[in-house]
Amino acid sequence: MEGIKIAVIGGGSSYTPELIHGIIQRIEEFPVREIALVDIQEGKWKLDIISKLSLRMLNKHNIKTKITSTLNRREAIKDADFVVAQFRVGGLEARSKDETMPLKYDLIGQETTGVGGFIKALRTIPVILDICKDISELAPDAFLINFTNPAGIITETVLNHTKVKAIGVCNVPITMKNNIGKLLDVEVNRIRIDFLGLNHMVYGKSVYLDGKDITREIIERLSNGASINMNNIPDLKWNEEFLKCLNMIPCPYHRYFYMKDEVLKEELESIKRGEGTRAKQVMEIENKLFKIYDDENLDEKPSELDKRGGAYYSEAAVSLMSAIYNDKNEIHTVNVKNNGAILDLPYNSVIETNAIVNKTGAVPISSGALLNSVKGLVQQIKLYEILTIEAAVNGDYNQAFLALINNPLGGSINITKKLLKDILDKNKEYLPQFK
Repeated sequence: MEGIKIAVIGGGSSYTPELIHGIIQRIEEFPVREIALVDIQEGKWKLDIISKLSLRMLNKHNIKTKITSTLNRREAIKDADFVVAQFRVGGLEARSKDETMPLKYDLIGQETTGVGGFIKALRTIPVILDICKDISELAPDAFLINFTNPAGIITETVLNHTKVKAIGVCNVPITMKNNIGKLLDVEVNRIRIDFLGLNHMVYGKSVYLDGKDITREIIERLSNGASINMNNIPDLKWNEEFLKCLNMIPCPYHRYFYMKDEVLKEELESIKRGEGTRAKQVMEIENKLFKIYDDENLDEKPSELDKRGGAYYSEAAVSLMSAIYNDKNEIHTVNVKNNGAILDLPYNSVIETNAIVNKTGAVPISSGALLNSVKGLVQQIKLYEILTIEAAVNGDYNQAFLALINNPLGGSINITKKLLKDILDKNKEYLPQFK
């Protein structure tokens, strides 16, 4: 049949209307014939609500794309052209534990970086490897578009441990670009940013407006209190001296590394005030969202979804798929195998950078060596990621211990020993590889 089939792993996610919205906007250039939404039994009620809303959204624009919803992953993946991964092993309850457990040891609790990101990676890697077995068998030519966090670690696992073609997507770079456009009150297509680094550890090396380098102007604005932040990260203001020394645009997640004390203090105080971690806030947002989604009169992406933290996700994911399908040779910021693009990082590791995207996939644009000002931190994070992948793939306790001890947001040897035992005990139902 003509047209594109997209399988969405985690189809009952509150993010799915973003994806549908993006497909509607590009339906002429990206003719999707079927969107197969798949989830697990626990998420069936969400899947039912999302599939009905998706159909209403398509019907509003008289688009004949077929929506199917199933709990059978293999059925959804079969003959897909693209498989979108946007799932969370253990749900928001597991996220809450990921964020609160480190706080017991006076360590930052965050779902994708530091200890929380490590725990999430251990749970997620066995599942993504299982999914890739299905893709290899049932849709061997499909591209896996990975939005599942920690996106860099998961994408690197797929590229180095399976034969599946995978590209990682994150909304951080596109959010930074759009927010800089808003800051300057200009059309975002006039902005270009040279990104390089790792997922949630990416730097805007240079910012251009109509081809003119305006990096210093953006640094000045950030120094004076301007914000290009995201909903899910504390909006702590950057230190002027730090920004001018760095001479690049930090991403919102850099606060966890450059403002560790301030972030930890804020997280601990939030717990004392009874506000909980971001997971608790997201649970409340999701409860409201699904009540809104369940309204039979709703036939468009609601504005309330912007509070969820996934802004511009559809723009990033669907424009990427369209660039592949239409062989556009466009520049996208993605998670892709390094292949020597950043000289200071391993050849087969995954980086987040600008890449040329066409029907063959994504080819990273060479950016040379990392600046000395960020080299040590980026290399340390990459080493942590490599160790985490080896630990999760092989169920290797020693590699897991080394991963945590090498993470800049980790603790001392004695704390790491207690913390790792806590992690393995509390997550044992999701970690069969460690049995």
